[in-house]
Amino acid sequence: MSLPAVLLAAGSSPSPTPSESTTPAVPSLQDAQESATNAASWVEQNWSTWLAIGLRVLLILVIAGILRAVVQRAITKLIDRMTRTAEAVDGTTLGGLLANTERRRQRSQAIGSVLRSVASFVILGTAALMILGAFQINLAPLLASAGVAGVAIGFGARNLVTDFLSGVFMILEDQYGVGDTIDAGVASGEVIEVGLRVTKLRGDNGEIWYVRNGEVKRIGNLSQGWATAGVDVTVKANEDLDKVKSTLDEVAEKMSAEDPWNELLWSPIEVLGLDSVLLDSMVVRVSAKTMPGKSLTVERELRWRVKRAFDAANIRIVGGATAPLGEEEPDDLTAAVASPSAHSNPDSPQSAAASPIVQQRASAPGK
Repeated sequence: MSLPAVLLAAGSSPSPTPSESTTPAVPSLQDAQESATNAASWVEQNWSTWLAIGLRVLLILVIAGILRAVVQRAITKLIDRMTRTAEAVDGTTLGGLLANTERRRQRSQAIGSVLRSVASFVILGTAALMILGAFQINLAPLLASAGVAGVAIGFGARNLVTDFLSGVFMILEDQYGVGDTIDAGVASGEVIEVGLRVTKLRGDNGEIWYVRNGEVKRIGNLSQGWATAGVDVTVKANEDLDKVKSTLDEVAEKMSAEDPWNELLWSPIEVLGLDSVLLDSMVVRVSAKTMPGKSLTVERELRWRVKRAFDAANIRIVGGATAPLGEEEPDDLTAAVASPSAHSNPDSPQSAAASPIVQQRASAPGK
């Protein structure tokens, strides 16, 4: 190939061009104006909707707050009225049969706290659901999930729920309160603290029992109303009943007129009569109504006075030392009673057959 042809071919080949610039394009004023126009158009189209949603949410919050305040104020007034009623009753004859003012005040506060909590939960929960509905949120999946979660939690914490509900009804029904002496079946003692889940008792030996409210199946309140002091006096079967009754009547009349027993006794001490008659003894029942929790004190004092009066009247008590010294009782009361068994005759065939084997062996060398 000739040189001119080579140069011609080289001249016809494309010459290299500089690389293109990577600098981003700057938006023009027209593009900015178009974006602003679109935003303004969107706001113009949707501002009424957002304003309506905001006003609806604000209205829901205002109504919920006002309703919550009104309900809580009504509950507070109700609790204050209950407390004032308890203070008016306290100190009267009827007040002695009821709980004291402090106990009723604590019960009223507990009831008020539970009612306020329940009211706040219901009102605020309903307001939250209404707000979510105002934002066009589908509540069906949320409520379904909450229902499933509630069932799972309730099943796992069923004992806790049972304890809580039992505590609420126990407080509402006023079954017992602080200062009462109760028998809860699983434990007994004086109530020192009442909660919605656990009741705290102090036993007779000073121990503290924590009793779950859901575990209590029955309650025996020993501090409400009145108590009964009962004493069984056991005397010999040959004692003069008129003398025994007159002695007991004298003790009862004297004790009822002395301090402080006249305040603890709410009814005269009565001799109810013979409670049982046995072969060698008889039991006379003495009873009286006392203040709650004072029955054991009255019983101890009554036994003390009866024993001293019987000693002075020379009335014999079974197991006591009031019998005359010259009278001796047989050591074996069945010695004079013939046995119906064949063993009463030592020469009978039954006695010989029942003789010990050792005695039979001892008589063998004499043969």
